[in-house]
Amino acid sequence: MPRPKNQEERRAHLIQAVIDTTARTGLRSLSLADVARRAGLTRGAVLYYYDDLDALLSEAYRAGMERLCDRRDALRDTIGDPALLLGETIRAGLPTGPDDALMRLLYEFDVVAGSSPLHTTLVESMYERQLATYRAVLERGADAGVFRLTLDPATAALNLVALEDAYGLHIVAGNGQISVERAAGAMFEAARAFGAPAA
Repeated sequence: MPRPKNQEERRAHLIQAVIDTTARTGLRSLSLADVARRAGLTRGAVLYYYDDLDALLSEAYRAGMERLCDRRDALRDTIGDPALLLGETIRAGLPTGPDDALMRLLYEFDVVAGSSPLHTTLVESMYERQLATYRAVLERGADAGVFRLTLDPATAALNLVALEDAYGLHIVAGNGQISVERAAGAMFEAARAFGAPAA
């Protein structure tokens, strides 16, 4: 990993080092020394940018929040068709494949939630954002008369998040049983079953 030159690049470099190292060692075994080694820095140099490992992990989790939540919410500003919007929201919420290190990190946080106030807070925040994202899409489709929901939007959103999390975990586990395409297709079918067609 080449060393970046400015502070913004260095911080991004460190976040990527956390993501890559966690994919290799797991979150429970992660240490500041591991991250420093991966980034090609000393432990002291890492501490110049972040107060401790928790601060670094929070920033890495924020990168996941941006991808899984912020970018999906931004789709509502660019996609007018509710069915297409739901389809793209589903696709963007799944890992790209078994090697998706950022999504693997998010699932690692789920595993350790409850053992640390930081991890619990981050996981709960992500979950609430996922629910809000799907609910907003479903409500838009219902308000437009495109979706004829057989479940209230909150319950439908709950089901979609449960499927997204379960299928995503299978994908990053890399056992080959569930592909990204199969997971997306199954989620589309579930959405159609409660009256929200996904394109």
